[in-house]
Amino acid sequence: MLSKGYFKGVIFLCWDRASRNKGDDTILRKLMKAGVDIRFTLAQYDKNSAGELHMDIDGMFSEHHSRVTREKVTLTIRNSRSRGLCTNRAPVGYLNTGTMENKPFDPVRAPIIRKLFEMAATGGWSLADLAQWATEQGFTMPPMRRRRTQEEILAEEEDDVRLQITPIERLPTFNSIHKILTNPYYKGLVPDDEGNLIKSTSHIQMVSDELFDEVQTRLEKKNRSVHYVEVLDHPLRAMAYCAICERAYTPYTKKGILYFNARCKDNCTNNLKNFNFDFITEKVGKLMEKLSFTDDELVDIDARASTDIAVLDTKRINQLEENERRKRKVREDLAYLNANRLSLLKTGAYTPEKLVVEEASLNLELTALCDTEKASDVSMRETVNDVVKLSELLKNSLPYYSNANPDEKDKIIRVIFSELIISENTLDYKCRKGFQSLSNRFIAYGDPIVSRT
Repeated sequence: MLSKGYFKGVIFLCWDRASRNKGDDTILRKLMKAGVDIRFTLAQYDKNSAGELHMDIDGMFSEHHSRVTREKVTLTIRNSRSRGLCTNRAPVGYLNTGTMENKPFDPVRAPIIRKLFEMAATGGWSLADLAQWATEQGFTMPPMRRRRTQEEILAEEEDDVRLQITPIERLPTFNSIHKILTNPYYKGLVPDDEGNLIKSTSHIQMVSDELFDEVQTRLEKKNRSVHYVEVLDHPLRAMAYCAICERAYTPYTKKGILYFNARCKDNCTNNLKNFNFDFITEKVGKLMEKLSFTDDELVDIDARASTDIAVLDTKRINQLEENERRKRKVREDLAYLNANRLSLLKTGAYTPEKLVVEEASLNLELTALCDTEKASDVSMRETVNDVVKLSELLKNSLPYYSNANPDEKDKIIRVIFSELIISENTLDYKCRKGFQSLSNRFIAYGDPIVSRT
């Protein structure tokens, strides 16, 4: 209203009645520069450097006053919780009288809630049936205002939209009945400062410990895991895992943005429980840059091609010659068995069973030698060339990756990686077989086959 000129100015008692932080200070100073007449009863600020310093000092003390007040309120709440006081709004079935020390029964709703616990303890009532029964008894939830729409949130302050929204009493639902039956408040317990349940000094328990525990047992027996009939097709589903407790990050959308959340175990030390799609794809993009060979590495590969690779090719040729000699010996043994089968059996050198086993063993050895020879047909030089070509393809795909949509990025990532393991700001990964030759060059001898960026 001041910025629109509805008022010429405003009078405050002192600076800390108008400002409690640097944001408020900025607003006040902008209004003063805009010509708004702002005056203070207990202070007067000159329009010079001394007046500016005076305002700075008062602003600093007002912010300190706010911090001290916050600490006192926090300490009071902690002390109240440690004494068993209910520092928040009491649930349905109790009345909020405006004090933490007294939370009496709601004379209308409390008897119905007791009956709900008794009916749930029999095991013959579902939550939906209990909600319907409570509705028939005239049970309603405490009056609450509905959530404001986007237009009401953006409305001007002078419209007093919140005052125009009338609180209404809603009917109980499946979820509201479940919250009532699982709330330890009705057992006479409240959380202390550390979250542990202690005996309340603000209210009297509505149901006995035995009845409450029996209801929890009945609810656990009826509890069933909910599975999607159709899995939502979000990018990177079942790809990202927590590095500490190994639980998966589940994708979900909020306000059109794709996020990932992990419900880690209680003892998990990973503080990164939630991140968005851009966070992980940016890290994967940097990782793809590291996987491809640098110019210095390519020069080193070319320099070693005529030495190390030549030595490896020589070893491969020697191995092939040795395999050929072994194959020749196995074939000769097989030919001897086939040509002298009857004489070997008559002389007792072999029994029929031993002869069959020996022949099968020689055939297996020959097959293994042939497979080894086929695997060695490709030279080491050709293998290195294939790896270098794969590195170039990966490097050329980076521009396409940076401009791709989420689904296209998902396809590219799944081609290269089998798992993404996240802890804080660290991304571990496991490459698929075709790309392990690129990632293994970062691993020292004896290290596990997992890389990190």
